[in-house]
Amino acid sequence: MAPAPQRPAVQLTEHALAYLHSAALRAAALLGVADHLADGPRTAGELAAATGADAGYLRRVLRLLATREVFREDAATGAFHLTPAADPLRSDAPSSMRDAVIMLTDDPFWRPAGRLADTVRSGRTVFDEIFGVPYFAHLERVPEAGGVFDTGMAGLAESENDPIAAAYDFPATGTVVDVGGGRGGLLRQVLRRNPGLTGVLYDQESVLRHHTLDLPDLTGRWQTAAGDFFTAVPPGADVYLLKRILHDWNDADCLRILRACRTAMTRPGSRLLAIDAVLPPGNSPHPGKTMDVLMMTSLNGRERDEPAFHQLLTEAGLKPGRTIPTESTLSVVEAVAG
Repeated sequence: MAPAPQRPAVQLTEHALAYLHSAALRAAALLGVADHLADGPRTAGELAAATGADAGYLRRVLRLLATREVFREDAATGAFHLTPAADPLRSDAPSSMRDAVIMLTDDPFWRPAGRLADTVRSGRTVFDEIFGVPYFAHLERVPEAGGVFDTGMAGLAESENDPIAAAYDFPATGTVVDVGGGRGGLLRQVLRRNPGLTGVLYDQESVLRHHTLDLPDLTGRWQTAAGDFFTAVPPGADVYLLKRILHDWNDADCLRILRACRTAMTRPGSRLLAIDAVLPPGNSPHPGKTMDVLMMTSLNGRERDEPAFHQLLTEAGLKPGRTIPTESTLSVVEAVAG
């Protein structure tokens, strides 16, 4: 028998308190609970001793997370188990999400989200009002926050990079420039899957210092270049990648980035791949619709549907092509020089 539907008042109360699930998830990630369950179930008391937490309070947090299948409490023994949803919280898990969870629940996102109504009223983020400077300037000014962002983005990207590299038919030979490519996770997977390609990782110098491309199987096939993608990007490549870049910015700033790429696309047949969530129409859930509100709260950015991407690309002098879904939440929007 299906459970009885919740009354609207109960539903709304649960929605109103949903931020406590985020807070509980952050607490579990910071305490490293999943790491301590890697070798098997443990009670809240055992976990508290291992993490330096209070056993009673920790059990209550894990009990809440278990209602969403993040951990599972054994009714007979009181021990908590890892679940498929909790396993990526391990710091050593393949495609670990621990750093991403900590980033997504950190102050630069958390505090502006609490003032979403002010953002909606004004049509712009209140981030500058809270922190004194815009988002990326704050990350530069506060190295600890910048470090949380860099490691968190690398963790978030790790589960996306190979599905993206696998979904697109890259040329057999040529050069790929990963614009704003962070630590190089996507470029690494593209080069591994396409041994005839070489690559350029393009980002700020402070980010490039932590790149992950120096691997034996990629020797001699990559280089880094530092600069500002609003003004110029390395010219003459065959493919330009923009992964999770355009969603950070408003339309005017996106056009500056895209026009810099268009200027660099001097090789015949050069392609640009905008890799972001492509929002579906209607009321169906999609992770991009959640991320869209996050972009609104802290960055004045947005997620876009396919027509919005096509409009931006066309205004930048590019000709939109295919939209290719991947096994991640992101899609590849292809464009060539117009």
